[in-house]
Amino acid sequence: MRKKKVGVVCGGFSSEFEISIQSGKTVFLNLDRNLYEVYLITIRPDSWTAIDDNKTTFEVSKADFSLINKDINVNIDVVFNSIHGAPGENGQLAALWELLNIPFSSCDSYNAALTFNKRDCLSVLRGWGVPTAKNFTLDEGDPINLIKIEKIVGLPCFVKANRAGSSFGVYLVNSKSELKPAIMNAFKEDCQILIESALVGREVSVGVAEFNNKINVLPITEIISENDFFDYAAKYEGKAQEITPAKIAEPSKIEVEKWSRLIYKKLGLKGLIRSEFIIVDDIPHLLEINSVPGMTSKSIIPQQVSAMGIELSDFFNYLLQTALKQE
Repeated sequence: MRKKKVGVVCGGFSSEFEISIQSGKTVFLNLDRNLYEVYLITIRPDSWTAIDDNKTTFEVSKADFSLINKDINVNIDVVFNSIHGAPGENGQLAALWELLNIPFSSCDSYNAALTFNKRDCLSVLRGWGVPTAKNFTLDEGDPINLIKIEKIVGLPCFVKANRAGSSFGVYLVNSKSELKPAIMNAFKEDCQILIESALVGREVSVGVAEFNNKINVLPITEIISENDFFDYAAKYEGKAQEITPAKIAEPSKIEVEKWSRLIYKKLGLKGLIRSEFIIVDDIPHLLEINSVPGMTSKSIIPQQVSAMGIELSDFFNYLLQTALKQE
């Protein structure tokens, strides 16, 4: 049987470029060569290139996503999306793959765009009763009414770039004097920001993925940050304890799993996603959804997969086989 040609796509246009490169390499190295012919595709603003196991380099066609090297032309059968941020996590590349009828491992273009936009996604999910923090939104150029913001969300609060990941553009504000500087700094990352009340509780992260013909909720991870919150240093520089499976009360565990599964089904999500919650009085409050979760050596999903007793190579195979079935 012919091996399927897999394009592992990484890089992108955002501040998460280097993290995405690490995620892509993890996937590239762990795909089973007995099943797949694998290419590592790196997307940059000024170039789309690929390499294979022999270090042969290719240009990636923006017209049909084929790989070109002199007289060689490789047509990709399925894409494993590892881009955090634009253009992989916000739906732009998903729209291209949909037009070209190339199966891919992540959400469709609409749901990728929705989950990448924290403000819009939380607004939709609140309509289905999903608990969230109180929030206030601003677009660049809007008048900044600090009194109104404080009245709605209170202090302390979080100021977040609306369309960013890996805690880029996220600031914890403890006093009114810190609020406007945090807003201006967040606007450097995105022209839309989200200001949320700072919930006091236990932070957990949980992956959800469809494979083996069912929606699977992965073991929950509790995050205990050494910093004020789960920021970049906590995520990637070892400044946090990540306990998998989380040692939380059974009622909290049931609620997290219930909301995680409901969100996946209600939004019609695909592939692998990861949701973040703060548990307050046994009630999980959704913070955000990541439709292309990190796969670095320090990322949460590989820990959860390990806790399930599944090898990464098998897990990635499950995701690709599910994507191919949805073709």
